[in-house]
Amino acid sequence: MPPPRPPETRAWRKLAERALDLLYPPVCAVCKVGLSGGRALCDSCDGDLPRLAPPFCGTCGEAFEGQIDGIFTCPNCSNLKFSFEFARSSTVRDERTLDMVHRLKYGREIHLAKELGRLAYESFADPRLAPALEGEWPLIPVPLHPKRQQHRHFNQAAEISRVISNFSGLPVLHGLQRARATETQTRLTRAQRLENLRGAFVLTQRGRRWIDQKSSGAVLVDDVFTTGSTVDECAKILRRGGFQKVFVVTVMRG
Repeated sequence: MPPPRPPETRAWRKLAERALDLLYPPVCAVCKVGLSGGRALCDSCDGDLPRLAPPFCGTCGEAFEGQIDGIFTCPNCSNLKFSFEFARSSTVRDERTLDMVHRLKYGREIHLAKELGRLAYESFADPRLAPALEGEWPLIPVPLHPKRQQHRHFNQAAEISRVISNFSGLPVLHGLQRARATETQTRLTRAQRLENLRGAFVLTQRGRRWIDQKSSGAVLVDDVFTTGSTVDECAKILRRGGFQKVFVVTVMRG
């Protein structure tokens, strides 16, 4: 299990839950059963979402069937060199989880960030993430281009990071920004994705100041890990800037 969450202010939490209940119908995002207390996923559906469990690739987190002992590297990663140490997702690809991600991103159902962030936080049960917790590494959300964020009104990775922060106590650092707009990655090959992202990210002033004071490591946060091209480009900039290690945490392995 992940480490216990720090105590929260009850009054603030109740107020936030009431606000969510007023803004969005308090029903399960999957089965539509009535809920309360700011939840958007019932216990039954939550438990039914498939979690990532061994055996899986120790680099990209792709799940594998069969009997494989210990951490291994999948064939896809064996020929690749990433700038991050490893990527850890909490869930495997599932249409219900993906639907919640899409509803958050494109449907602006901001209340779903709470459930997706809580799912992503489960990744911290992986002992490899212990150094990040012990060292209080910052959570760095993969940024959106300002125009896209203006259209969407929020960055889903930042919202997920905020929830992870509430559970873990790790600070959220907006250490990266998009230097230029890029076309959507959905239909691109990995090679096309890498070319599309080249030079797309730069360190922010906040990021530089953090590295000047503490450069041991950072945790990149995104919604879905697919080919790893986006987080790899982000990790490359963070490593060049001075972070010694970069871990990646996402809600789902695509």
